[in-house]
Amino acid sequence: MRSKLIKLISAALGVVMLGGLIAGCGGKTESDVIKIGANLEMTGNNATFGQSAANGANLAIKEVNAKGGVLGKKLTLVVADNKSEAAEASNAMQKLVTKDKVVAAIAPIASSSVIAAAQVNMDNKVLAISPTASNPKVTVDPATGKVREYLFRACFIDPFQGAVMANFAKNSLKAQTAALYIDNSSDYAKGLAQYFKETFTKAGGKIVAEEAYLAKDTDFKATLTKIKAQNPDVIFVPGYYQEVGMIIKQGRELGITVPFLGGDGWDSAKLPEIAGPQNLNNCFITNHYSPDDDSPAVKTFVANYEKEYGQRPDTFAALAYDATMMIIDAIKRAGSADPVKIKDELAKTKDFAAVSGTITLNETHDAVKSAVIVEYKDGKQVFREKVNP
Repeated sequence: MRSKLIKLISAALGVVMLGGLIAGCGGKTESDVIKIGANLEMTGNNATFGQSAANGANLAIKEVNAKGGVLGKKLTLVVADNKSEAAEASNAMQKLVTKDKVVAAIAPIASSSVIAAAQVNMDNKVLAISPTASNPKVTVDPATGKVREYLFRACFIDPFQGAVMANFAKNSLKAQTAALYIDNSSDYAKGLAQYFKETFTKAGGKIVAEEAYLAKDTDFKATLTKIKAQNPDVIFVPGYYQEVGMIIKQGRELGITVPFLGGDGWDSAKLPEIAGPQNLNNCFITNHYSPDDDSPAVKTFVANYEKEYGQRPDTFAALAYDATMMIIDAIKRAGSADPVKIKDELAKTKDFAAVSGTITLNETHDAVKSAVIVEYKDGKQVFREKVNP
């Protein structure tokens, strides 16, 4: 029995020593790698958003690693799936910062999910930057009016996005009346509708209908019939692509021919499949970037993304790429992988040359940058115009 025990102990020690030898012969240790987290909608209702964002973030890391990495170390992306649910976003962020030990994180796409996870970032002193969460409450706590120290975004905010679309409706489309059809389960949609309404009415327009739906609803015909009866010049639907696609399809089936307008939440390759390409004619959205923009930065990014993934990059890919590059730039400027130092440097970001435009973060951690108007023609997005802040 004693000899068997000695043999077992010897064998176990041999395995441990062998592991040590393997690690010493070129295997990466924790100290050789800087981990960046990504709390994204990989499954669920907004899965195309998260998948595109993960692609964009991975492309950024691949390009930086090909040039030697940062601080003499390689970068790695750790993705956690929040299942497109605000309740899951907090759990996903908790895993990234406490178990995976990331030094910074890409925050969720949806504003509600970023807000739900915000306290995890604050408590653990690890920053999160959302590519596209545009509700003001993402970076400013409405209860206190204070800036959330560890929350940032790589995009403009809803007051700007809502105003851009309202002005486009009034000035370019010559709309005098508008209907609002709002996703009442989304902070993003409610905020965007509020700022559209404020700007449109201030410019002399009239809101003739305000209706609401909830995420995962599928039958919109009764409400669309009510909206149609009010004869609006445009219908503003600031929601996400799953419901928006069905709303547009059902609206066109009811004979609604006026423009449907929306925001960046429409931007998914799934939208034409759900709505039908022809039904999207006479539809317009505000967005953060267009792959048809002829700027050198956009052209290079689109070419590299298409080579890597075999498809055109949407807004979520482009802004996740930008957000990742902003984190990497902050790490370089900090000269350290210390999360607090990275946060401090990220807050100082000024005139950062990003794919989606030149980015400066203001005192509330929002990106001051341009927006674009995109028109749908036979299911394809066509760049219409750029609007500077």
